[in-house]
Order: sequence, then C-alpha cells, then structure tokens
Amino acid sequence: MRALKVSRIIMVFLMLSLPLFFSFGANLSVIAKDSLTSGEPHNVDVTLQRVYLDGEMSEEKLEETIWSMEDFWSRYSEWQLVDQNQSEIIFRQDVDDISPLLKMHGYFGLAEDGTLSIYHGKPDGSDVIQSFFQINTEKLKSQLYKSLLEGIPVSSKEDYIQVLKKYEEYSMEL
Repeated sequence: MRALKVSRIIMVFLMLSLPLFFSFGANLSVIAKDSLTSGEPHNVDVTLQRVYLDGEMSEEKLEETIWSMEDFWSRYSEWQLVDQNQSEIIFRQDVDDISPLLKMHGYFGLAEDGTLSIYHGKPDGSDVIQSFFQINTEKLKSQLYKSLLEGIPVSSKEDYIQVLKKYEEYSMEL
C-alpha cells in the first residue's frame, strides 16, 4: 500500500514537472545534459529584468552554477522566461511599485503643451521620464497649477497614484 502511494506521488510529480521541463528548460537541459550527468555543473549567465509601474526596467546580472535543473527552475518559478541560449537566460518580472529611480529623482510637472509628466529632477522642460495626459489648465485651481510648476515629488507608489487621480479630473477630453 505504501509503495503504491509513493509511486502515485512520483507519477504526480513527473506529470507536473514535465511541462515545465519541456517548455522552459528543454534547450538548457540539452545543453547542460552532458555536464549534469557527468556530475559537472553548468554555468550560465542569468539576467533578471524588473519592470515597474512607471515603465522603467532594471536589470540584474548573475552567474549561476546549475547542479540540478529542478532546483534551478524552482528558484526562478516566480519569473517569466524571456529568452535563453547556451550561455544566457533572461527572466522578467512585473513589480507592483514605482522604480527606485522615480522614488529618488521623480517629480510630477507640467510640460509646455500642458501634459502632466514626470521629470528626472525638478520640472524644467527636459528630462521627461513619463508623460500622461493633457491638462485643461483653465479649469485647474491656482494652487494645483503652482504645485505642478514647482514640481511634486514622487517618493512612493501611493504618491504616484494619488497625483494621477487628483489631476485626472482636469484632463482634456479628446
């Protein structure tokens, strides 16, 4: 009875892991097969791309030594495979936050054409990181207009969302 239970567990494991193996790891498995079966590790460069709400993407580069394909894929199970070849694998992950760059240097401001934008540093007409929608400045309250001219710092996801919501009601209808 115990042997039957163990064999069922193994069968379920194989059924669940085979699609992952073939869809994500097939190419790398073939490449690493000789080294892994001989007990030798396979070295690969891993690039981790993080895409933030504001559209910025950061990259982290690592060198991984693969001893076990199963362990390798489970380590990156939360990541989406973007590309792979013999020596490199690229993963991507969407991050539900604004980028560190925006937190440190981002300011909401108003472009010359009235577009709500985020600038790298205080708004001065250059270095736009992201643009949103055009604002009807005639309907905009003077205090809100002045805040945009001076620059509104973006230090958190909450600030980012709050400013977008506040100024969205003054957007120009297309």
